[in-house]
Amino acid sequence: MIDLAVLKGSSFVVLGLARSGLATVRALAAAGIECMAWDDNAPSREQAAGMGATLVEPSAIDWSRVSALIISPGIPSRLPTPHPAAVAARAAGRPILCDVELLARAEPKARFVAITGTNGKSTTTALIGHILKEAGMRSEVGGNIGRGALDLAPLGTGGVYVLELSSYQLELLATFRANIAIWLNITPDHIDRHGDMAGYVAAKKNIFACQQSGDCAVIGTDDEPSRAVEREITGRPGITCVPLALDRPVAGGISYRAGMLIDADGYTVDFSDVPTLPGDHNAQNAASAWAACRWLDVPRERIVAGLRSYPGLPHRQERVASVGNVVYVNDSKATNADATARALSSYRGIYWILGGQAKEGGVAPLAAYFDRIRHAFLIGEASDLFAGQLEGKLPYSRCGDLQSALEAAHARAQREAAGPSGGPSVVLLSPACASWDQWKSYEHRGDAFRAMARALPGAQRLGKAA
Repeated sequence: MIDLAVLKGSSFVVLGLARSGLATVRALAAAGIECMAWDDNAPSREQAAGMGATLVEPSAIDWSRVSALIISPGIPSRLPTPHPAAVAARAAGRPILCDVELLARAEPKARFVAITGTNGKSTTTALIGHILKEAGMRSEVGGNIGRGALDLAPLGTGGVYVLELSSYQLELLATFRANIAIWLNITPDHIDRHGDMAGYVAAKKNIFACQQSGDCAVIGTDDEPSRAVEREITGRPGITCVPLALDRPVAGGISYRAGMLIDADGYTVDFSDVPTLPGDHNAQNAASAWAACRWLDVPRERIVAGLRSYPGLPHRQERVASVGNVVYVNDSKATNADATARALSSYRGIYWILGGQAKEGGVAPLAAYFDRIRHAFLIGEASDLFAGQLEGKLPYSRCGDLQSALEAAHARAQREAAGPSGGPSVVLLSPACASWDQWKSYEHRGDAFRAMARALPGAQRLGKAA
């Protein structure tokens, strides 16, 4: 847990008592700092009270006694409708922050690697953390992945915090300095929260806001908004900008493609036989990790070893089982078409399970990958929409629920694998949809798929034991 003694004499309101909120209450209480807290969920309030927080309804807060509002990133502070506590705090001139800001203030001598982007954040964050751990460096991984920022261990001088940061978190930072800021990519997302694409980009760009001379910015340049950001950051004095580009040389940066990256000096890394990093998108993640770790002076051979031993993350192209020549892949984290495109581009001979609560555009943007798919299996609310978008372009079956879809995909994949046109194939859960029509979360959906696939007759377990 982070020691917040540096904030002694302050007083905070913590709004939202999920993972990060409760970690904030725990750290403030341990440091003897006055903390008021609230959440609409009664059990969460009880937990906070048990840690030492004073429970106060937002309407009853005396903001003249408060130093700052620490708000859960999931609670809107501006759009689409700001929480009343945020309105009141802003009217009283009180800053609205998140737990990452407190971590940065408590650990000024540590170094921070911050990662953002529409897709690939979690894999890049976990990959960097894995490489640093394997290289013997003192580091902690958290933020929008794993543990809350204030549940991480104190590191001090020489330590490295590797933090995944969402746009929601980034818009709540004031003094946080990323010694290495990684911008992977950007496509439209969370528009309701940020108003429009410009608002979304502006929130993401806060990752660079407090960088100083001697810091590094690693920026993917495969979409136009990201190229514009790269041009802007390159012009800042003292900041070293490392651009990343798919399958094309880039001055002073890193070129990558599936299973391969080429550094600015021509040094080449081949990781094409690493099953946990398939596809061009994971090559971008690897290139980002390479750039960050080189900036941290990790020897090249240690980075290569870390890439090759990376175990992968659950629900992100997670190979969970195999039956004969058919591999079963859990990509439940793919809740939009752009994320699913990354999975479809990584395989051929695909038996695709998709559906749930559809996002804008559905699967129409994925037509370029339909030649990789042998059959689609539709589930959930989006079945009618997706059937209309696939009609005449791709054979499909309406299956209703995940268990039925997996059984149908398994039967067809095994039957066709045994035929004259057989060969290696993939049963892929990559829904391109939110999960909430039938599941509590994408993790709930992915856990169920993993268990179902491993229970298939003749299934061999792949990956970690989860």
